[in-house]
Amino acid sequence: MGQKWKYQPPTYKQTEEAKRLSEELDISPILCGLLVARGVTTAADARQFFRPKLSNLHNPFLMNDMDVAVKRLNKALGRKERILVYGDYDVDGTTAVALVYKFLQQFSSNIDYYIPDRNEDGYGISKRGIDYAHSTGVKLVIVLDCGIKAVEEIAYAKSKGIDFIVCDHHVPDDELPCAVAILNPKRFDNTYPYQHLSGCGVGFKFMQAFAMDNGIPGEQLYSLLDLVAVSIASDLVPIMGENRILAYHGLKQINHAPSTGLKAIIQVCGLRDKEISMNDIIFKIGPRINASGRIQQGKVAVDLLIENNLRAALAMSEQINEFNETRKDLDKSMTEEANRIVERLENFDEKRAIVIFNADWHRGVIGIVASRLTEVYHRPAVVLTCSGEIATGSARSVTGFDVYKAIESCRSLLENFGGHTYAAGFSLRVENIAEFARRFEEYVTGNILPEQTDPIIEIEAELDFQQITRKFFNELKKFAPHGPDNPKPIFCTHNVYDYGTSKVVGRRQEHIKLELVDNKSSNVINGIAFGQSEQAKYIKSKQSFDICYTLEDNTYKHGEVQLQIESIHTKRMPK
Repeated sequence: MGQKWKYQPPTYKQTEEAKRLSEELDISPILCGLLVARGVTTAADARQFFRPKLSNLHNPFLMNDMDVAVKRLNKALGRKERILVYGDYDVDGTTAVALVYKFLQQFSSNIDYYIPDRNEDGYGISKRGIDYAHSTGVKLVIVLDCGIKAVEEIAYAKSKGIDFIVCDHHVPDDELPCAVAILNPKRFDNTYPYQHLSGCGVGFKFMQAFAMDNGIPGEQLYSLLDLVAVSIASDLVPIMGENRILAYHGLKQINHAPSTGLKAIIQVCGLRDKEISMNDIIFKIGPRINASGRIQQGKVAVDLLIENNLRAALAMSEQINEFNETRKDLDKSMTEEANRIVERLENFDEKRAIVIFNADWHRGVIGIVASRLTEVYHRPAVVLTCSGEIATGSARSVTGFDVYKAIESCRSLLENFGGHTYAAGFSLRVENIAEFARRFEEYVTGNILPEQTDPIIEIEAELDFQQITRKFFNELKKFAPHGPDNPKPIFCTHNVYDYGTSKVVGRRQEHIKLELVDNKSSNVINGIAFGQSEQAKYIKSKQSFDICYTLEDNTYKHGEVQLQIESIHTKRMPK
């Protein structure tokens, strides 16, 4: 299916705001238009956007229960109580546990950490984990990236004399657990100015409040921002507001002084001596950390992230790299099988959602397979497997559709569920799968917009080649780090031509290396179009065509700007 291009020209008001910003900042009106589209409309906001400052982080004590949480932690440390740091087995959870454990370890030797086993414990807080805490004399559990729905489990812990501080960012139910404190910017009575922190971000704010209350210099905590950046990238939370500050400084930490554990992962990923971006975290670092919880135990990832000996960390990194290779093999075979199942579904073209089940699939990989199905078929996807009578499902969504609400609409069938707008997990009895599939499809059909099931490229601005200068590109790079709410801008240029030197490249001749001109300047611009070699014959015909692209550094010609072409529209193709 061809990708549709969507371009919404700026309104008169947006154009005027961009023009005013351009005069004040002395940068391109086009780039100021991008700022306005992101809600940045004053010169002061623009300077803060381009140069995020840690001093602009919100006061952590604005968050509900923060004062109570700090008071309880101070009491535990003062009484030398045993503390357990407990977190989810994904990247967000393991980075959160590593951050809180590493920071508090400076002030107490009576501290432990626990990552639930995906198969033995299931998701979130388990009675098995609470029993472990009780057997080891724990009096306080700090739980990260989960726990907001663990009403029964935390009541069980309380009966055993164990207090909980919940640090979560998932949507809560009407009933909150009986924890000493619940730190969650998505609470219905939330008082915190920013709602989109990652789980690790909430843990960071807790430690920030603890440091402030005890006169501990912020620098002791800021050195752990590399872990926060990894969580922000991997959990795909918005990268605006406070998350932008945390991600910006976290990336600086990763690139200049990463923790020993991350340094080892970077080396194993082949990223040493490279400027690491959010994409590198999403596609290389994050999957390796995640692989531990998917294939074996998430605790292995925390062991690595808190390790201070580089030789030991490198050995652990090699191990999680092997987990990742296993994960990739499972991913490939399960995705192939899932595609075959989808192709056999009755009346598939009429459906707006995908729900498939295989009892033999690996629980740790079903979320990845759901993502693959969403990418290929452009509709919300649910992939289920089971162990005994209980099935586990993982859901992924398309842009603009809230899959969490779709899952929630089926809650009477579910044992438990949780998640975000674009990703959710749940469990239910196997005999309820068919009815779940029917209700899920019904909800999606009734709530999804037609355009949400089309592959769409969102174009931010139209450019002529004469506007693509080194100055323009250097200013554009200041928009990083990119992610949700601040995507890497995609531009389009109409009526471009082959300069005469474009050619097909790649091992299987699948890519096109382009040299292009437009009809408004004599600039010759290099570009690369991955996987689009079927367009080469038309391009070589000397006819004009339209392109949309991102701007990148040309790694082979230092200092030169290159187009990474996302899509090509020839004049024979409808737009």
